[in-house]
Amino acid sequence: MDLLDSSTWGELHALLAELDRDIAAVYTDAGIDGMRTRFVGPCVDLHRFGPQTIRQLADRRSVSHSAMSQTAAAMRQAGFVESAPGAQDARTRRIRLTARAEAVVPLMIDEWRATEAAVQALDAELPYSLTRVTADLRALLDRKPFPVRLREHL
Repeated sequence: MDLLDSSTWGELHALLAELDRDIAAVYTDAGIDGMRTRFVGPCVDLHRFGPQTIRQLADRRSVSHSAMSQTAAAMRQAGFVESAPGAQDARTRRIRLTARAEAVVPLMIDEWRATEAAVQALDAELPYSLTRVTADLRALLDRKPFPVRLREHL
């Protein structure tokens, strides 16, 4: 078989996209326009810990500054956050929730907890849990990083 005809983790990507759509439906069903699942974590963090910089949010969410900057821009456009100059340095913008987002935070918190509970229950039903698979993959990649493995096949 030609590897151009395969997508080994294609089903995993499709499954994750399907689960993401299922989670997003919670917000659509509640009549909340413009909510994306990638907004939930940062919004909950802003609710719990107050206004933060893009860097602080990126670090808290374990994503790149660029990814969080794009997410924050999309959240701003959807009306969930606004930014203001920092107290000590006006060049540093702090992101904070809008009243619209604060009104939705209780649902976000409930959805996050429900999602985690459902995922943990699914993980427990597996004969070899996905969290274990992830840890094992991480250990293998720590020993030999993916770029090295990729170059070996080029």
